[in-house]
This record gives sequence, structure tokens and C-alpha cells, in this order.
Amino acid sequence: MARISRYYDVNRDEAGHRVLEVKVTGFPLLHLPLLNKSTAFTDEERRLLGLEGLLPSGVSTLDDQKARAYARFQEQGTDLEKHAYLRNLQDYNEVLFFALLEEHVEEMLPIIYTPTVGEAVRLFSRLYRYPRGFALSSRNVARASELLRNLHQEDVRMIVATDSSAILGIGDQGFGGMAISIGKLSLYTAAGGVGPDKTLPVELDVGTGRQDLIDDPLYLGERHARLTGAEYDDFIEQFVRAVQTRYPKAIIQWEDFSKDTAFRVLEKYRKVIPSFNDDIQGTGAVTLAGVLRACALKGERLRDQVIVVHGAGAGGAGVAAALRDGLGREGLSPDEVARRVFVLDSRGLLTDDRSMEEYKRALATPRALTQGWRGTDLLSVVREARATVLLGLSGQGGIFSEEVVRAAAANTPRPVVFPLSNPTANTEALPEDILRWSAGQAIVATGSPFPEVEFEGQTHRIGQGNNAFVFPGLGFAAVLTRASEITDTMVAEAAYALADYTASAWPERTYPPTHALREASRAVALRVARQAITEGVAREPKVLGLDDEGLSAFIERRFWRPKYLPYRTAPGAGPDL
Repeated sequence: MARISRYYDVNRDEAGHRVLEVKVTGFPLLHLPLLNKSTAFTDEERRLLGLEGLLPSGVSTLDDQKARAYARFQEQGTDLEKHAYLRNLQDYNEVLFFALLEEHVEEMLPIIYTPTVGEAVRLFSRLYRYPRGFALSSRNVARASELLRNLHQEDVRMIVATDSSAILGIGDQGFGGMAISIGKLSLYTAAGGVGPDKTLPVELDVGTGRQDLIDDPLYLGERHARLTGAEYDDFIEQFVRAVQTRYPKAIIQWEDFSKDTAFRVLEKYRKVIPSFNDDIQGTGAVTLAGVLRACALKGERLRDQVIVVHGAGAGGAGVAAALRDGLGREGLSPDEVARRVFVLDSRGLLTDDRSMEEYKRALATPRALTQGWRGTDLLSVVREARATVLLGLSGQGGIFSEEVVRAAAANTPRPVVFPLSNPTANTEALPEDILRWSAGQAIVATGSPFPEVEFEGQTHRIGQGNNAFVFPGLGFAAVLTRASEITDTMVAEAAYALADYTASAWPERTYPPTHALREASRAVALRVARQAITEGVAREPKVLGLDDEGLSAFIERRFWRPKYLPYRTAPGAGPDL
């Protein structure tokens, strides 16, 4: 059996049941969150593992512990305090943390992820309590391979790595971005079935562009300006090479890179090491899925729509690319697609005669199509293009004004309006305003969670276009198939799988409720794994030749679930770490 950790292995007892074979006992065992059962250690395990006298005499079940932990969670006064409580619990007992999260995912998702994680990122250095993950900095990047050997995990499969340059809608957060990597990987486990021992959050500490962070005496990151150019590129190269050596089966999710860097890093490394960028590809896939569902609710097709994307950063560009590909999939030519997708940045419509960053050129509208238009600002584009779908990824709170929404409503009986920017303060319009301005006819989904809206006696559910519906299943499928590459068609299949799952299980919705994350992730994982096999990028021989029923069973068997295993000691085990 392959070695899992320097502290433990998973093995089988004489009856064939899984057991944890631990290599450390006593007090240190209680301080390893992957191994600590706390009060759930049985009397026999306490004697075996040198824990007698270190715990209360009462033995708890996992359900007992969940009840106790949930009561403590509810006692916390603010969302940030709840976030800190859950993070502390994760750093104390991971099985209990994930069992609690699984049971209360709808309530806790906004706490461990958006929107609360944005505040946790801002305050990361001040809230710091316990080391988690891998921090690679400019002062030690030359020894990246050596530093990775300091980690106890021997078989990491899923890495979320950020340089913290463009966190959510709040920009450069220096070392604070580690909170995003931790939060994303919590969802890989809770929703996507990747065992917590197989995950690794990574902060690529290349400095910060914010002098206030550099001057903050409590700031924990490197106190210099961000690396750029060749120095930055060499940093990323050394990190990738070190991961390939230490963890050759790992997938990397690139997270919250600035827009230019996000595209450059993705294109450079996606065929070097299996990787994807959630801000670009995940956002594109989850938005495409929601728009497909909105079209179905209207009784129309994607090809019937004219789409305006406001925001041309990594997320907006990814959304525009996904929608263009979706329109092509429905038979439209490139010229026809150009007449149906319009992308704006802070200067207005991207047109092919404008100066712009290189990655935006593929999104630009031919200037000839705007001849006779009265302008290329947001309101003018909605009016002149006769937009039926309005997607916000600008990070500009309130940019979807009453006039803009009414203009979209004048073009179609049921406009689709998705203000997707995070956190909540950055959302382009509030759902209740959109519904009021559209006389209750708009189909609305948001990036942050919003409650139902009552309008003229009708209840409107507000779907949440949360990337958590896509990236856990996509990553899990890549891990299970040992994909050599995460292809564009695998990402597209994730979008269509989510749309199909929602249509089947939640036919009146644009997105499933967040309590259905695990079911949605399994549906996505099945379709993405099938696509990887079909494309020939799957390297795991156990999945080759499986039909969908067999592949689904394979996924189900390997889906990690939070439960305590019985313990036994490995030869030579003792209290020394």
C-alpha cells in the first residue's frame, strides 16, 4: 500500500475493514487535526494510544460532538466570529468539522466561503492562529522542493494555489489569500469527495502592491513590492517543478490571480501539469449552466439570446468565452456569435479598434457592428444590441441601474439578469430592485447568497451562481481519472452536467439549492470523468472501459465521507512526532 502520511496509513484489519494505523501516540496525537477524535476515542483506543488521563472520561459519538459543536457555532455573535470558530474547529478535528459542514452546508457555506471569507481574507494576519497549508515565498522559492518535503502528506492530489493579487472583488490582499485556498479546499472535501489528507492549500507569497500591508506590524507576508516580469515567472516555474517532483499525481487549481497573469499562467502550464483556473473556467462554466437553465425557463434556447457581459476581468472573460462556445455548440457561426455576445470593461464596449490587453482581443466586437449606435456605454449597448441577458462580473456595486434593467426588460418579456460579483457589497444590483424594475418578470441569479424576494404576491427564489457547483466535481473527476490535462471540453461538460442536473432535480430553478452541493458535484464528476475517458486524457486504468453505471459506482466508492475509523498502532509508534 502506498504511503499516505509520515504519521499514519490507512490499512485493513483481519476482517477487511479499514483502520487507521497511527505512528504517533499520546499528547501529540491530539494535536494532529486529521487524526484527533477528541472525546470520541474509545476506552480501548485511549489505553492503546497513551491517551488515558488526557481526555474527559466520557466517550462521545460523532453525533454527540456535532450537536455540541453546532451549539457553539450558534453562540457566535457575527458571521466573522462563526468563520473563525469553524476554522478553529477544522484545525482541531477535521472529521468533526466536515461532518458538521455536511449536515449544515446551506447555513455554513456563506460562512466558510463567499461572502464572509472576503472579510477573513482582509483580516487574515490578525486572525492567524494555526499553520495550515504550504507558504512559498520569495525568500525561499529556490528551495521549493526541499520545503515541500517538510509536509507530512505523501500523496497530495488537489492543490489550490493563489498569489493573492485579485481576491474576489477586493483586490490585492497579500498573504491573506491563504484563506481562499483553505476555503476552496474545504469545499473540495465537503462537496467534491476529495479526502482532506489529499488536499493542500498554497500561498505563493510574491509580495504585495499595497504599502498599507507592508507597513502593518502584524502583516505576515513578505514586505516588498510584488514580483513582476522574469522574477515572477521564475517563481511560478520553480513552484510547478517542485510540485511535479513531490506530488506527481496532483492537480492545481490556480486561484485569484490578476487578470493578465491568470491567463498567462493557465496557458503556460495547463499542458505541463493538469491544472485549471477557477476564476476563468469555473466562473464561465457555472454561468453558462445558469443561463442555459434560464433559457429553458423562458422556453427558449441559448442561440435566441443577445448577451451583455459587464466586466472583462478573468471572470468576465471566462464567462464570455464559455457563452461563445455554447452558442457555437448550438450551430451559430463565429459571425453570428459576434452579434450575440457583447463584453464591456470600465471604458465601455470592447471593440476591435480599441487598445486593450491581449487577452481581451478575442472578446472584442467588430466596430462595424456598432455603426449607427448612439453610444457604447452599458445602457447604450443594452438598448442598441437589444440585449436579453445581462451578466455582471464588474465588481461595481449598483452598476445595473433601474434604467439599464428597464432597457433589458423592454427587449424581452423575461430578461435574464445575473449580478454575479462578490462579495455582497460589489453586486451589480439587488435582486429585489431588479424584480421591481422588471415588474417581477426578470430571472435573477446572483454570486452571493440572497434570500427569496416577495413581489406582488409571488415568491421569487434567487439562484446562486456559485462556482462551488462546478469546481469540486471538476477537480474530483480529474483526480479520479488521473487526467493528464483538464481540457476545455471537460470544463464545458461540467457546465452542461450542472444544467442537466438542475433541470432534473430542481426544474423550477436556475441553480440547485446549496444543500444539494454534493449531489450536484457527483453529477458533474460523472460527466467530466466520462469526457476525460472519451478524450483519452484519463490515465487511471481502473476507469477505462467502465460504462456510466460502473463509473458512477467507482466515483461513489471513492467519495470521502466524514466518519471515524478504528485505530491501531503501527510498529514503533510513540509520542514523538
